[in-house]
Amino acid sequence: MTELLQVREQYRAGKAALLASLASSGASTRGIHGLLKKLAKHTDATLQQLWQQADFPASVCLVAVGGFGRGELFPHSDIDVLLLLPDDAQVENDPALKAKVEGFISNCWDGGLEIGSSVRTAADCVEEAAKDVTVQTSLLEMRLITGSKSNFLRLQRQLDAILDPKAFFIAKTLELRQRHNKFENTPYALEPNCKESPGGLRDLQVLLWVARAAGLGKSWDELAKNGLATAFEIRQIKANEALLSMVRARLHLISGRREDRLVFDLQTAVAESFGYGAQADEASKRPRRLSEALMRRYYWAAKAVSQLNQILLLNIEERLNPDTYPLRPINERFLDKSGMLEVASDDLYVRQPHAILETFLLYETTVGIKGLSARTLRALYNARGVMNGAFRRDPVNRTTFRRILQQPEGITHALRLMNQTSVLGRYLWVFRNIVGQMQHDLFHVYTVDQHILMVLRNVRRFFMAEHSHEYPMCSQLAAGWDKPWILFIAALFHDIAKGRGGDHSELGRKEVRVFCRQHGIASEDAKLIEFLVGEHLSMSRIAQKEDLSNPEVIAAFAQRVGNERYLTALYLLTVADIRGTSPKVWNAWKGKLLEDLYRYTLRVLGGRAPDADAEVEARKREALTTLALHAEPFEGHKALWDTLDVSYFMRHEASDIAWHARQLSRHVGKAKAIVRARRSLAGEGMQVLVYTPDAPDLFARICGYFDQAGFSILDAKIHTANNGYAIDTFQVISPTLAEHYRELAAMVEADLDRTIEEPGPLPPPGKGRVSRRVKSFPIAPRVDLRPDEKAQRWLLSVSASDRVGLLYLIARVLARHKINLQLAKITTLGERVEDTFLIDGPELQHNKAQIAIETELLEALNA
Repeated sequence: MTELLQVREQYRAGKAALLASLASSGASTRGIHGLLKKLAKHTDATLQQLWQQADFPASVCLVAVGGFGRGELFPHSDIDVLLLLPDDAQVENDPALKAKVEGFISNCWDGGLEIGSSVRTAADCVEEAAKDVTVQTSLLEMRLITGSKSNFLRLQRQLDAILDPKAFFIAKTLELRQRHNKFENTPYALEPNCKESPGGLRDLQVLLWVARAAGLGKSWDELAKNGLATAFEIRQIKANEALLSMVRARLHLISGRREDRLVFDLQTAVAESFGYGAQADEASKRPRRLSEALMRRYYWAAKAVSQLNQILLLNIEERLNPDTYPLRPINERFLDKSGMLEVASDDLYVRQPHAILETFLLYETTVGIKGLSARTLRALYNARGVMNGAFRRDPVNRTTFRRILQQPEGITHALRLMNQTSVLGRYLWVFRNIVGQMQHDLFHVYTVDQHILMVLRNVRRFFMAEHSHEYPMCSQLAAGWDKPWILFIAALFHDIAKGRGGDHSELGRKEVRVFCRQHGIASEDAKLIEFLVGEHLSMSRIAQKEDLSNPEVIAAFAQRVGNERYLTALYLLTVADIRGTSPKVWNAWKGKLLEDLYRYTLRVLGGRAPDADAEVEARKREALTTLALHAEPFEGHKALWDTLDVSYFMRHEASDIAWHARQLSRHVGKAKAIVRARRSLAGEGMQVLVYTPDAPDLFARICGYFDQAGFSILDAKIHTANNGYAIDTFQVISPTLAEHYRELAAMVEADLDRTIEEPGPLPPPGKGRVSRRVKSFPIAPRVDLRPDEKAQRWLLSVSASDRVGLLYLIARVLARHKINLQLAKITTLGERVEDTFLIDGPELQHNKAQIAIETELLEALNA
């Protein structure tokens, strides 16, 4: 036992010394591979000591497999080993051997080595490798640590005999594609995995695996020697691999565990370990976060790895299948190489720079072309210096780029490919500024360039029949739109000025104005594009924050857009923009609000002046038709409707008015609370109706219940009838609602009823859990209280980091000051909330009380 403790202390001390040198190495990545090799050798030495103590038979050997087999070890990576037994060994039938194996594995853990172990014979290994390509890959890089060399070499020969390079290549490239799909095919996620994400270390490992299996080399230098990569490309690979390795090693060191994700919690600490200090952004002069410099460097490295990975994989594939790539001329500059666009000569782009953009135009327009060949990708990679200021000003190139944007098909793939090959940022210099630009708003989950391309993809899908089921109304409007490219250009520029400071919408408007002038866009089309870029946030803001039942809101928005064409274009861009921020941000309720705003505004633009009385009568007639279909008694609705004023009918749609009448007509004026729930007509979530005598703390009590029950409130319409009863309607969602709707609806109807009926003070708020992203990017809460245009009611706007129970905190403050709530718009943008409340109450008429309310709200939000 004393000997084992000595081994443990030696291992710990040696590892600590190596990790100390890693921590003190600063920004240099030069020695990272040497340090990782030293960690592996130090681990080898410890394993060899423990192996000697175990006293295995001479025919047994210890083999490093997986990542450990490469001879490099990250600080907290798995130490994967194989105890290779002779073929005639049977552990279960040999108690002495079994005891040695168990003792060795136990001593490894007791000695501080967190090993992943397998015990197999060579026959077992060959059988498993034949069934599972993951096992085959793990054994491909195996190396002998100690023990029987002849047993190890025998296994190596047997594995080589069953290795099919072509089948292995297909399996690994399919794995790579699935892995990339998991990360949405972008290296630009805000919290990338430096090992598994596209452009990560795994992409480089795949190259060496398939090259080794094909007999084309076991190292980068051997790949260059065999003509698979140029010396320049190998230098680029080595430099970016070193950076990614250093980032991963520092992540392990700082987190104290195997952590391969650049999560927000760790980005600043990793940046500090590289020596990045506080600095100002060159464009905006604003202070730049320490993490931004690190992440920009990481994104550029990951992008380069993605490009080089694609080039080398295509080269290896061609070597494996030399006879399956016939060439067909397209023109004197380009060839069709089995569906891949190939340059006719390696120096084409240097000799004829116009051919660079022609590449992507041909990619869009040539039937059968699915991508770019390795030769073309390499030529583009080496021609980046050609794309200078003169290239960007060239009239031929401007015409070609405009044609790329105006093609009826292939625009999304073409621009993505242009971004992947660095052509887009070098031609459109303003775009280059936002490549890898992080967004610290808890709303977007992509970098600015990836968000822009995602929005452009969404717009394109509106025009594709196979996607019409996703957004039926958008697809219907797009079917009647004559110039899709107008929307494509607007999507390309809508966020292009992000990160500069100031209003990015106005800055983007100026940029797109210059672009349209330089690229010969007609004046009428240019004005529409400029309008869309400048106003791309206005429709979502009005739909989600303002009272759409107010005719003045609709009239003002109609005046802002001016005509149906501008309205339709803005609606399509807005839907695409929200959908392109984060998979979590869009929901059916937001879609309904935007659609309502579109329809209401279209009505005004069509010449129908806002007429509240006519609108109310129309909704009443439609509601009565619905009630008749449900065989409701004649004038059964009258008792309820007599207690309601115009504002109720303006704020509720006919379907809701009919539902309220069906549920409440027999309960008008009764003291007992009525709670009813149904599936939301918006297509997602649940609609909850509450009818009860009004009370100052009613809204707070209801919010408290929904928070405790695990529901999120998307919207609330609050109305007090002239008999003093509240008619409140809530749109709520829950993660389990789709599977358990009936049980949850019944629970809400029973439990919320009891919550409202229970007397006594409001329960204290719970300590809401704050998400990891909010901790990393906290935003200062903001409260804005101002009267509406008629100074009769007040608009309260609240912006804060989201957390459980937040709405209940706000509602408690309002209840404490006896504030009447008339409308609540709850907008969740990732981990940020933007809530708007329409309120009134006597205290709001006094400045001192207003200040007290705002102060208490800020204190609650900061708690």
